[in-house]
Amino acid sequence: MSEDGEAMSNTILLVEDEDTLRESLTRLFLREGYKVDAAGSGEDGLALAAENSYDVIISDIILPGMDGLDMLSRISEEQPGQTFIVTTAYASLDTAVRALRVGAYDYVMKPIIHEEIKRVVRNAIRQKHLERENTILRRQVESSYDFGRIIGSEGTLSPVFNEVAQVADSRSSVLLLGETGTGKELFARLIHRRSSRATMPFVPINCSAIPETLLESELFGHVKGAFTGAAGNKAGLFDEADGGTVFLDEIGDIPQSVQVKLLRVIEDRQIRPIGSTKARSVDLRFIAATNRDLRTAVAEGAFREDLYYRINAITLELPPLRERKDDLMELLSYYLEKYSREYAKGPKAFSEDAISELCAYRWPGNVREVQNVVERAVLISGTPEVTSSHLPESVRSGEGFVDGTVNKQMSIEDYTRSFILNHQNSMAEKDLAEKLGITRKTLWEKRKKWGIKRKQGKG
Repeated sequence: MSEDGEAMSNTILLVEDEDTLRESLTRLFLREGYKVDAAGSGEDGLALAAENSYDVIISDIILPGMDGLDMLSRISEEQPGQTFIVTTAYASLDTAVRALRVGAYDYVMKPIIHEEIKRVVRNAIRQKHLERENTILRRQVESSYDFGRIIGSEGTLSPVFNEVAQVADSRSSVLLLGETGTGKELFARLIHRRSSRATMPFVPINCSAIPETLLESELFGHVKGAFTGAAGNKAGLFDEADGGTVFLDEIGDIPQSVQVKLLRVIEDRQIRPIGSTKARSVDLRFIAATNRDLRTAVAEGAFREDLYYRINAITLELPPLRERKDDLMELLSYYLEKYSREYAKGPKAFSEDAISELCAYRWPGNVREVQNVVERAVLISGTPEVTSSHLPESVRSGEGFVDGTVNKQMSIEDYTRSFILNHQNSMAEKDLAEKLGITRKTLWEKRKKWGIKRKQGKG
């Protein structure tokens, strides 16, 4: 337990060639509750830094062989943002100043006073945590999700909100089920924000958007030389989420080669970067989402049964918008006001014919499709009234890109991909996007995601 009463679990790498001082400082920080690795040379310190992640590295400047500044430079190249504290004798004060210029957090003069170095280390770790929290808050502010208002909390979605309140602070994994566009990530963020992990990272991972060849490295990280092109150590997304929540969107798309390693992380809370021989502990809460039938995938051998039961300790199913008709007008009004304000278009209202067609439509793309349709209507309408002519053809016809003729076993994403492949050669980009009820930018993003090459010559 530290002096200020906080339980410490931070890690320190101590590099000091003087045996007595190294042992004394190691005992000091162990008593304070830190985890400590110690090295007697710059080379040994560099090797430990390559294998492990440390909150603070403390090093003497004058070392046999590689000196502390060389080690600092090498580690900084491979691990940008590493917190480094140097120790130095009075005669080398100018060297300590140079160390600060190349990125050291602070320096401590020898002979070392225990109270002083404890204070410097505490301040360094606090600053690191503050910077981490600022990064998290900045990401949340930049998020496009509307946390302040989730339409439907008093109606059809009320049972889901009640379940969220009950499970938010549990460590159990949560599986969110629902069609594309029903707001699975929004609910994952809501669970995180209502948990005791709210001040720690929320890391969303779109499993279908990361190529299979890169997925393992992105999740687990890698060490220098682990494979061709691995020029330095890289922390994975699980490292970034340590202490917080990982949201695995479209988990049904994870290849089986990665499923077994993901299972190990969920069970043991340990990760091992590619190329490393050591595993390290992480504190993670997992929330997964899919619009696929994972039970069918398990039966077909495409998804591991043990992983399936691990991720759905708690299951929440989000109803499609066609079952939430009471929420539709509130959603339409909300997004009309939102985008009118964002694009400085002035107050707008829907005409009676527009309301009639919007209410008759089945909204196969759910809330996300409502956003796209309303945003498009606001952009192209030059009058205070949004009329039927400002709506996509799919809404006006009442068919949409998924209608009663579609095989209900096919997901919205699968059907969208199929529709693009089948019609992109015969339809202009504008017409294709309009038929799908999406913007041309969204159409481009979907092509990129699925590796679909655009037919040249179609505008």
